[in-house]
Amino acid sequence: MKVELSGILRGAARGASFVELEGKTIRELMDHLLLLYPDMAGPMDEGIAVAINGEIFRDGWNQPVPEDAEVFLLPRIQGG
Repeated sequence: MKVELSGILRGAARGASFVELEGKTIRELMDHLLLLYPDMAGPMDEGIAVAINGEIFRDGWNQPVPEDAEVFLLPRIQGG
């Protein structure tokens, strides 16, 4: 499945604007992402939001991901 990357996540993926990942849940996608791009560990520790078909998931990593979903990974914006 094609997963779009933005911001600092592109740098951690060696400049790629998207990656092809396998997984049925957000957690499985993230596990596969780390296998392909170990440098993604830092941004993941800081927090990644996942948008699936326009809905943002911040902590629900057991969320199923439909095969035809539009998926974007975004670095979390810290605020107060």
